[in-house]
Amino acid sequence: MRCVDSTFLIDLIQEDASALTKAKSIVDAGEGLSIAAPALTEILIGAHYKGGRTLRETLERIGSLDVLAIDAEVAGEAARIGAEMLRRGQAVGTIDLLIAAAAKLHGHILLTRDTGFSRIPGIAVETY
Repeated sequence: MRCVDSTFLIDLIQEDASALTKAKSIVDAGEGLSIAAPALTEILIGAHYKGGRTLRETLERIGSLDVLAIDAEVAGEAARIGAEMLRRGQAVGTIDLLIAAAAKLHGHILLTRDTGFSRIPGIAVETY
């Protein structure tokens, strides 16, 4: 299963050709999609801010996603990854750490165009 980052959903809603192609290949393969709760929050902030059609389309798109909750285990893994990244001199934002940890612990591939995720050890990242 793939865990989508906010970049993928934004591109999908804006009908980016690469995102549309990737989404079609996932659907054709019969695979499901998940999203970590912090990425969902990022998406919904923008959708509520824009309102109207954007909000409606966003709510339709997220309806079929499996939402990965943030619990103590995910928070602990995010903290472990964050500390490791700090030791390497590469700070990562808390939201991205939570997204990465949720994908990792659920065994999902993180689908994103944000190349920063690829420097986080132990997570599988797929770009489009």
